[in-house]
Amino acid sequence: MLDLQRTAYLRDGVPNLASRRADLARLRALLVENRRSIEKAVAEDFGHRSHHETALMELVPTINGIDYLSKNLHRFMSPERRQVSALLRMAHANVVYQPLGVVGVISPWNYPVNLALMPLATALAAGNRVMLKPSELTPKTSALIEQLLARAFEPEQVAVVNGDAEVAKAFSALPFDHLMFTGSTKVGRTVMRAASANLTPVTLELGGKSPAVISRGAVDAITARRIAYGKLANAGQTCVAPDYVLVHQDDVEDFATAFETATSRIYPAGPNSDDYSTIISDAHFNRLNGLVEDAKTKGARVVTVGHAPADAAQRKRTIAPTLILNPSVDMDVMQEEIFGPILPVITYQTIDEAIAFINARPRPLALYWFGPAGKARDRVLAETTSGNVGINSTILHVAQDDLPFGGVGESGIGAYHGIEGFRRFSHAKGIYSQGRWNLADMAMAPFGKIANQLLKFMLR
Repeated sequence: MLDLQRTAYLRDGVPNLASRRADLARLRALLVENRRSIEKAVAEDFGHRSHHETALMELVPTINGIDYLSKNLHRFMSPERRQVSALLRMAHANVVYQPLGVVGVISPWNYPVNLALMPLATALAAGNRVMLKPSELTPKTSALIEQLLARAFEPEQVAVVNGDAEVAKAFSALPFDHLMFTGSTKVGRTVMRAASANLTPVTLELGGKSPAVISRGAVDAITARRIAYGKLANAGQTCVAPDYVLVHQDDVEDFATAFETATSRIYPAGPNSDDYSTIISDAHFNRLNGLVEDAKTKGARVVTVGHAPADAAQRKRTIAPTLILNPSVDMDVMQEEIFGPILPVITYQTIDEAIAFINARPRPLALYWFGPAGKARDRVLAETTSGNVGINSTILHVAQDDLPFGGVGESGIGAYHGIEGFRRFSHAKGIYSQGRWNLADMAMAPFGKIANQLLKFMLR
């Protein structure tokens, strides 16, 4: 399949603007026309996930992202004028962004539509051909994606490769012109190791423990609601969900109360609400329960919020929203990315302590600040390093199409979305065109008086 796509790319050449926009339009139409089928497949893979949540957090961002790419594609594709040295003013320099060729995309299970099709759209906008490997943990959605894309694209342009972890391993070892992986840091290391054998450049969208810092005295209903929304959407199975909260020691009880109130309003029926998602698999469900039990065993105060009515039918693989108050750093819940509806609450006395706590850990994919503008906020933003930052919000920065999205350090390499995504899947080719008359000609051998004068001027 890789050979087929590479041969087709060399045969057909670089697609023009109209061709790329047509590709994006076909992809967009697939999402709009097959909305119900997509929502149904995702819900069946998860066991339960609200159709509204899939539409809001997968279909809408992907459609908006495609529209953004199509609207701005002419600007992205246009050559960029660059400066020329003063001595070479009769010359011209510019940068042309050309497709890389064939891009491989390995997508995850937590948002199986958006995190598969948004990289695909970006790679197509950049003029590439794409091979996509969706997650085996969402088999119905992955099969549907394969079926839908086969209707709209020839396999020499877009191909879907479904299969288990061994297939993914073989996929990551192919000599793509670029490989994008979204998933855990652990698997990301394996993917990068496999790609390195072919010197394949990679974009890694990973995760980590993204903190939410609440300024002293800033706990209120809005703050609690926005943190609850970011933490509990998709039952916490979101790479940019707030992984833990840093709260001033005087505000802990207020936060716990406000979080419970916010949760009960978002999910009135508790964990059995129609809008509350289940955990993707038994393995992840057992892992999350293990984190809670470990915290209890080691002395943390565990608070389950948003209880369902006593007579409500219990849904398989459902974990209620859970606060873990004052956890110690040796607890498992503080050692790994949670990826579930469990929220540790850490206390601090000074903003220096909060900053030091964040900086003592790998750089997160996202960081959130809640509170007013001021010196404390400025210090947190300036003295910590993360992927993106949300101020008085959680997770919504991902839906801003003109912002790059990506991590740093253990949370990822490279960014996509916006012009950064287009350029990530392009080769920036510098082109220098020398004019008929040029001072550089005077500095060429055989060297003489003029060359000496030029060198004296240049080395002044």
